[in-house]
Amino acid sequence: MSSTTGQSRAEKRAAKKAAKADGGEQKQGRLAQIRDTYTMTKRADPKIGLILAASFVVGALIGFGIFFFIPGPSLLFAIPGALLFGLLATIIVFGRRAQASAYSQMEGQKGAAAAALTMLKRGWKTDPAVGFNKQQDVVHRVIGPPGIVLIGEGDSASRLRTLMVSERKKHERVLSDIPVHEVVCGRGEGEVPLPKLVKHLRKMDKQVKPAELTDVRARIKAVDARRGTVPLPKGPVPSNMKGMRQNMRGR
Repeated sequence: MSSTTGQSRAEKRAAKKAAKADGGEQKQGRLAQIRDTYTMTKRADPKIGLILAASFVVGALIGFGIFFFIPGPSLLFAIPGALLFGLLATIIVFGRRAQASAYSQMEGQKGAAAAALTMLKRGWKTDPAVGFNKQQDVVHRVIGPPGIVLIGEGDSASRLRTLMVSERKKHERVLSDIPVHEVVCGRGEGEVPLPKLVKHLRKMDKQVKPAELTDVRARIKAVDARRGTVPLPKGPVPSNMKGMRQNMRGR
């Protein structure tokens, strides 16, 4: 009986030790993501350190002022309130500056739109490079509340338009009852700039109910079964967009 109890205690200690180790690894992983994001941001925004320091000071002053005038033991709450507001302001500014920096480094690179689309949250499914040609013009596909959105990026507007029309027809043959939209990512007339791409998609009218999306994804396999695959072109595209989304909640 005593040996069984001793074994049980040893197992509990081992489990607690393993859980503590996992927690430590996760914490180190988050810190590494934040450090990498800061390093990436600093390359395009050299003054980010000063900006964050100023954000903290301004936020702290606002927080101190708000809590200082609350009736009661004002100083007791003013200092923690100042720290809280300062930290919150720093996180918000860091998130926005980091995202703007990432977009500025990605813009103009092959596959930049696909990298930006990783910022879409739950309820959206992104399939990069579902259509392509020899000139490396590509069409990405997003399935979400608006229906099917084909996002094109390339060097030639006329060549890309031909590719997108071809992709649209392929999808409409299988999903004639689902809206298919076309969006060109770029700086030309009628195009959506990369920094505004995700926001543009989120603002589109919701035409497909969540319950229907599962059926759409299943039916769309018929389209994908007839095509080949292509790797996205390699280039200096930031690869930690997902980590940035998870850590920076300023947007």
